[in-house]
Amino acid sequence: MTVWDDLVGQEKVSELLTAAARDADALVTAAAADAPPPEASRMTHAWLFTGPPGAGRNQAARAFAAALQCVSPDRALGGAPGCGFCDGCHTALLGTHADVSTVAAVGTEILVKDMRDTVRKSFTSPANGRWQVILVEDAERLNEKSANAVLKAVEEPAPRTVWLLCAPSIEDVLPTIRSRCRHLSLRTPPVDAVADMLVRREGIEPDAAAAAARATQGHVERARRLATDPAARERRASVLKLPLRLDEVGSCLRAAQQLVDAATDDARQLAEEMDGKETEELKAALGAAQGGRLPRGTAGVMKDLEDMQKRRRTRTQRDSLDVALGDLTGFYRDVLALQLGSRVALANTDAEQDLERLARAGSPESTLRRIEAISACREALEGNVAPLLAVEAMTMALRAG
Repeated sequence: MTVWDDLVGQEKVSELLTAAARDADALVTAAAADAPPPEASRMTHAWLFTGPPGAGRNQAARAFAAALQCVSPDRALGGAPGCGFCDGCHTALLGTHADVSTVAAVGTEILVKDMRDTVRKSFTSPANGRWQVILVEDAERLNEKSANAVLKAVEEPAPRTVWLLCAPSIEDVLPTIRSRCRHLSLRTPPVDAVADMLVRREGIEPDAAAAAARATQGHVERARRLATDPAARERRASVLKLPLRLDEVGSCLRAAQQLVDAATDDARQLAEEMDGKETEELKAALGAAQGGRLPRGTAGVMKDLEDMQKRRRTRTQRDSLDVALGDLTGFYRDVLALQLGSRVALANTDAEQDLERLARAGSPESTLRRIEAISACREALEGNVAPLLAVEAMTMALRAG
């Protein structure tokens, strides 16, 4: 199993990155032998991975990072970097490689203090690996200060440093940054390819795999979660029943509260799993005895951790809401397809009776207005509107049609 096996439906991207990893390998070999570098190389110091949600931007970037750190002896015999089995590939894929640093948005933004140490590290030589790799998973969430810090590092990188930036679209990244990156655009994976991956990699029954892939419209991670997690299937089923319960104002407000409460519960569960462990590990690192007081002067460090955890809970809640809103959008898209007599395959075949009922009861124009109301709710959440207010406005608009 190579590092590229998780890139579902991205054959062209895999080929380009494999070729770049070969050229990167040649650059390192030439430098070690004090020989001149190859005249033509497909390797560069900064890459920008874009694509719709679920396309596998982060997976592609991490697979490339693993290929750059590959130490398989097969490379000397002409094998492609990225074997998936050597220590370099294994630790890079797991996120434990000393020379692969990952930055992801904890809250709604990547703050400059979150980037400071990483930017500093980008100017150093690799400690153990072949390259110093900096992977920014949410480049669209860089704020002005953190983006400027990245720009300075990308403008004048160290010789063996590679920046891998991931964002939904090229427009989400500052022009000054994207102009210094090689751009790779990923596509939404075909539903059949996602279903095949679920059967091969997760052992899911073919019918269940096809249903999960169809319901998520090619979103790889959501399809995997839907196919393997009964709780995820229950949450989705509850969301798809929401359009049928918006017959009066009170039911709209109750439905909004239920959506927000479900997202809050998701955030709370994640916090329970992670916050306590992180807090105890930090206290131990600061020298606090079990159950004892913290050493003097460390209160600020603990406060920073608490702030980070709070930002993470906020983002988790909004990400959970976004999944529900995506399910709702897919539901009304199916309603619109039925109203227009489209031959497009329905995503939510398990709710076909409800879809037909709403299609008969409304018009294509009202369905489009409902889809626009969901989009407006998403934009409001991105603008830090209180979740309950945004969702209540949406459910009232869905009722009005």
